[in-house]
Amino acid sequence: MSLDSSAIRRHFPFLNQSIRGNPIVYLDSAATAQKPDAVLDAMRRQDETATANVHRGMHVLAERATDAYEGARETVRRFVNAKHTDEIIFTKSTTESINLVARSLGSTWQEGDAVLLSLLEHHSNIVPWLQLKEEKGIDVRWVDIDAQGQIDLQSFEKQMEDGRVKMLSITGQSNVLGTRPPLKEMIIAARAKGARVMVDAAQLVGHAPIDVATLDCDFLAFSGHKLYGPTGIGVLYGKRERLKELPPFLGGGMMIREVTRDHFTVDDAPAKFEAGTPPITQAVGLAAAIDWLQQFSWSDREAHEQELLNTAVDELVQINGVKILGYETKNQERKTKNFHGCISFVIDDIHPHDLTDLLGQRGICLRAGHHCTQPLHTHLGINASARLSIGLYNTVEEIQLLPAAIQDAVKKLK
Repeated sequence: MSLDSSAIRRHFPFLNQSIRGNPIVYLDSAATAQKPDAVLDAMRRQDETATANVHRGMHVLAERATDAYEGARETVRRFVNAKHTDEIIFTKSTTESINLVARSLGSTWQEGDAVLLSLLEHHSNIVPWLQLKEEKGIDVRWVDIDAQGQIDLQSFEKQMEDGRVKMLSITGQSNVLGTRPPLKEMIIAARAKGARVMVDAAQLVGHAPIDVATLDCDFLAFSGHKLYGPTGIGVLYGKRERLKELPPFLGGGMMIREVTRDHFTVDDAPAKFEAGTPPITQAVGLAAAIDWLQQFSWSDREAHEQELLNTAVDELVQINGVKILGYETKNQERKTKNFHGCISFVIDDIHPHDLTDLLGQRGICLRAGHHCTQPLHTHLGINASARLSIGLYNTVEEIQLLPAAIQDAVKKLK
């Protein structure tokens, strides 16, 4: 059974508008996916009928809010197949989740300990570790990639050889090339060397099933707004035994058991890492997004997205001067294997910012820039790229609008 794009699009009120008389063609879901009406309705109901703080009150509104918030945690637990609900920590974003681990776990490291990253990483999975390098003298190491954006496993094995890597922190899916590292293989190898593993699943979560039990990672992070949910809500999964090892990241209300004038004791996870008033309505919205998404089978979703990306490759390669990043023209099969969620490209003598500005004036929304991956762009020998990224609401017909629109923009810019 294939997805009914027309029916899916009716779930998204955002698409019922135009830009300068042109219908919106939204191809920027890797930055932020749009929200279906089920999410908008769930958040509105929460704010209208159960606005109260969680865990703190005995009145009916506080109980409703707490039930909804903790119910969202259980929804996330099932979604990623964690063993325990207390292994799910709510944060405001993937960025905060990675910082939580870097700051908490990193506080126990010593000079010369190492973290291993790949050239595919987003700045959110780079800067926190570089901060530890500056503050504590840890070693930040890098795994190389090949011309198609695939992990160089020989480089990975070499970096792990001396046993000094304390953490492998790796993306599940590149937000530029759409490539996926062989997570399971890398996690097994890292574990054999005694390293912990953090997976940045911000891009992966909307495009592939995630099973933390099968992956056997120590930590995994993602954001609600990449998953057709709201901004302001992120998730950190951590194995129960790993979370017990970590000191708290923030101090304040709700993360304590007792406070005296000169001492405090911390609570267990998840409260230990959720100081202050949490993102209650956003958690409800995230749970609604997960529930909405799960009505579609993964096989149907992946087939739909692959059709869109294959169409995009077919259309883009016909345009003079276009180079698709990570695309090997000699091996057509690679377009099916490599790309997930997005495709990035450059055009000779055209700056991506100028191109996407003109496309945006026609209602076609792409992203341009270094996409918070400057080390990757430096490795590729470019300053910026244009990126199209897809969601369930996109259609083949939308993708087919690109060649004419891009060629018109190029004529104006040249």
